[in-house]
Amino acid sequence: MKTIVYIDGFNFYYSTYRNPRKREANSYKWLDFKKLLNNLLHDKHEIVAIKYYTADVSGKNDPDQPTRQQTYLRALKAYIPELEIHKGMFLTSEKYMPKVDGSGNELILYTEEKGSDVNLAVHLLNDGYKDLYSCAVLLSNDGDLREALKLTKNELGKTIGWILPKWTNIRSNELRHYTDFYRSFGLQKLIDAQLPSTIPGTNIRKPDRWNI
Repeated sequence: MKTIVYIDGFNFYYSTYRNPRKREANSYKWLDFKKLLNNLLHDKHEIVAIKYYTADVSGKNDPDQPTRQQTYLRALKAYIPELEIHKGMFLTSEKYMPKVDGSGNELILYTEEKGSDVNLAVHLLNDGYKDLYSCAVLLSNDGDLREALKLTKNELGKTIGWILPKWTNIRSNELRHYTDFYRSFGLQKLIDAQLPSTIPGTNIRKPDRWNI
């Protein structure tokens, strides 16, 4: 079964590594997505592409964060030939937002990532119309992708899989309705699916900070 995997990078990052229910997962960000997927999917799935949607992070609060991110993206591209990276963007603006205590508004620097969910939805549908896959597998818990999944399943007749970490607090009801199967992974699956510390044939190394 020809399968394309669609990864919402920031949604995956925050649901997997920033969830307070599983803080130790943060030590295993040097992730080999292909190995993780092969460990979760049935042998009948032939992964023809892995599409990863993200945006370049800012170094405003952590000057080394962009370097770590770019190192990881280079590692993925060098080690997993089926993987494609599609980038959106970060937008930063000043906004007045209400205080929690209701005492008025406060000017804040508001940052939001734009484009990844739209890019993912468009590619999911376009690839389906082109009949590039029989099965699409989604790694995201973003309910905004509901309509894309609905059309992919009901209009194109494609099989849809869904993968999330076991410690996801609430699975999106908007997505649940349009998926044919669900897989979850625990901490050991992350541990078992790490990239080599140095990517063979390159000088790309796991960031020292991720070795802690």
